[in-house]
Amino acid sequence: MPQGAIVVDVKDNVATALRRLEQGTSVHLETEGSSLDIVLRQTISLGHKFALKDLEPGEPIIKYGETIGRATRKIVKGEHTHIHNVEGLRGRGDR
Repeated sequence: MPQGAIVVDVKDNVATALRRLEQGTSVHLETEGSSLDIVLRQTISLGHKFALKDLEPGEPIIKYGETIGRATRKIVKGEHTHIHNVEGLRGRGDR
């Protein structure tokens, strides 16, 4: 089976699903010589993100090596990381 998710940059604290990943699935990720196993806490749809580590409220969400938002509440490792728990910082027009 093809890899289920991708981490684009070593600085990222989220991964992106390359296909639908079911809750409870263990995803193995490798980035620049290190590896990580994550058990998903929810089903993750194609193209959606999940946390690679526990994230505290206000902590930056990093994808592509860039901050794309901030956690609005605690997000635990393996949790779906999306508009319900992330405040987007790009394209808002107020900054």
